[in-house]
Amino acid sequence: MNPSLPTRIRSLSAVRCTLQNITIRPIETQEDLWYAVQELTLTPAQRDFVNPPGFSIGRAWLWPEKFLPCVICRTDGTRIGFIVFSPWLAEGDGVSFGYMIDLHHQHKGYGTAAARLALQILREVCPDLPVKLAVETDNHRAQALYASLGFVLLDEKDGNDLVYAHYTVCQK
Repeated sequence: MNPSLPTRIRSLSAVRCTLQNITIRPIETQEDLWYAVQELTLTPAQRDFVNPPGFSIGRAWLWPEKFLPCVICRTDGTRIGFIVFSPWLAEGDGVSFGYMIDLHHQHKGYGTAAARLALQILREVCPDLPVKLAVETDNHRAQALYASLGFVLLDEKDGNDLVYAHYTVCQK
């Protein structure tokens, strides 16, 4: 039996979970938890596009073998966002991530770097599975970002959400 997705990600070195000026690490302290569920801020419009971190953290508590909630930090340790890794929950095989960058740290390239790093991490631990993302139909910025990273829009839906997939190894 293969190790779970969270186990495989946790086994990566810190160097493997760092790209440019950010790092992704599992939530393991009260401070990380407090940041994710209380301090991280989004605009009202952005809140409509994502599940709140508390929901993902709750899923990880219920199914720790499937979900890995993490904080996104600058390399100086400042927390700037939240990300959760999981298997693809809709039809077909795959792995997925969902993330958000704090309002106070947006428009600085951290969102693009975080998506690249998440893709790099999933490609390393699950090289044979597509990375699939569910995206709200009105979230045009996310759609453009994912397309720029090599994701393709599939002819399927996850509920009302569009589904994007990445099938090739991410270039570092």
